[in-house]
Amino acid sequence: AGLWTVFTLGGVGSKPTPQLEQCSPLANQSLLLLLVLANLTEAPDMPNPYRQAIMSFKNTQDSTAFSSSNPHAFQINFNSLYTALCEQQKSDQATLLLYMLLHQNSNVRTYVLARTDIENLV
Repeated sequence: AGLWTVFTLGGVGSKPTPQLEQCSPLANQSLLLLLVLANLTEAPDMPNPYRQAIMSFKNTQDSTAFSSSNPHAFQINFNSLYTALCEQQKSDQATLLLYMLLHQNSNVRTYVLARTDIENLV
């Protein structure tokens, strides 16, 4: 929580509710770690593997064959991810993850825009 307060300029952003942190502290800390790792700067000769993975993962329910030249590529169930993001939109961390996914991963963006229940996310 202290690290997150630093990122929100001394608590200017909404503070995470104690209920969210108490019910899943490992998930909360893991999400914060993922966000920090994905936003590390890249060198021209050494791209950030965490950012590359976030930019390229695909849906497990996609009918096309999974083949990628990216060694960091993986698959995840987009329906489960969408449901989890809808349930956690009260936290700044989940909102920031959603923002990153919508802007950096075209597969996630296409999936979210194709959903008929997007008002749950908004």
